[in-house]
Amino acid sequence: MTTGSAFAPLRIGPLTIDPPVVLAPMAGVTNAPFRTLCRRFSAQRCLYVGEMITARAFVDGHARTRHLATFSAEEAGVPKSIQLYGTREQDLAAATAILVGEEGADHIDLNFGCPVRKVTASGGGAALPLRPRLLARLVRAVVTAAGSVPVTMKFRIGIDENLTTCFDAGKVGEQEGCAAIALHARTAAQLYSGAAHWDSIAALKRAVTSIPVLGNGDVFEAGDALRMMRETGCDGVVVGRGCLGRPWLFRDLCAAFDGAPVPAQPSLFQVREVLREHAALLATFFGERIGLLHVRKWTGWYLRGYCGVRRVLDALCRVSTLEGLGAILDAFPRDEPCPLASLRAKRCKGGQTQQVALPAGFLTARFEDDAEVAGRDDCADADEAARHGG
Repeated sequence: MTTGSAFAPLRIGPLTIDPPVVLAPMAGVTNAPFRTLCRRFSAQRCLYVGEMITARAFVDGHARTRHLATFSAEEAGVPKSIQLYGTREQDLAAATAILVGEEGADHIDLNFGCPVRKVTASGGGAALPLRPRLLARLVRAVVTAAGSVPVTMKFRIGIDENLTTCFDAGKVGEQEGCAAIALHARTAAQLYSGAAHWDSIAALKRAVTSIPVLGNGDVFEAGDALRMMRETGCDGVVVGRGCLGRPWLFRDLCAAFDGAPVPAQPSLFQVREVLREHAALLATFFGERIGLLHVRKWTGWYLRGYCGVRRVLDALCRVSTLEGLGAILDAFPRDEPCPLASLRAKRCKGGQTQQVALPAGFLTARFEDDAEVAGRDDCADADEAARHGG
């Protein structure tokens, strides 16, 4: 236990995570450049899960998917973690074997929480826990293929307020050999709207007793993570949208769990330098042209809440070179303190709800052991269908 902390380290198989904090896998976000930034701020502590990749596309050698599954040089010597998505045992098992045997992955996470309509309508993502027998086969296949490498799974409360699946999913994870499970405390119908239901994390923790239970949802500041653990009894926290444009949140979390004062939030000029560093990492990883396209979504997250940045944001969304981006950043007119109200502002896809689409007959055959589920992993670009779908 870290000096000054009231919470034990998180143990996921042979991995010890201290403090018990995990970066949530988010499509288009938790690639190697962002993981690198987060690691730098936290002095290599916590666990950082790579963005979701589709098992079928990875096994088929899809270039973009294979690239997203790579780890940076700075990840040598620290746990390498990635999230897999799939609906077929053979694809998930084959992808796991490659990731563990050839890519050196130290942890595999499984996505059973994606709420994107195209995914659930095909029986994948958040729809899969509706079929606990199928879910068990998928988890079993990955655990077997992973060998000594720990496997975890992430899922939601259920489809909507009338159809809860998290307890069945939790039991599957516990019985089929998962090293830990994580609950995003919203339903698929909620998407990312409303408050996360932390009481569901507490209930799942009471139901699943032999492996760690992690909580996810509405961790925007370091104090939120401590409060979640105290209120729910969970074994660790998974941080998602709260860190978008704020990789220093992991520095804050480390301080809070250590019982140390949380550092002051960075000023605009300090944020500017982090954005500059992030852009350089993205350009190195994706190439300058594609990397600068990725920068566009990040600028709004980094600069959220600061006064007078509209013109800067517009310019940053048109820039196509690192040199041009640097010139815009250098022209910032004045420094500003962090707008503290922005820390709790919703980041990406907040506000709306949905009626969850499911395949025909999916509910009536809920407890059948059906091996035939089409899923979205039958196309090479299925990763695109689930942007931010964790």
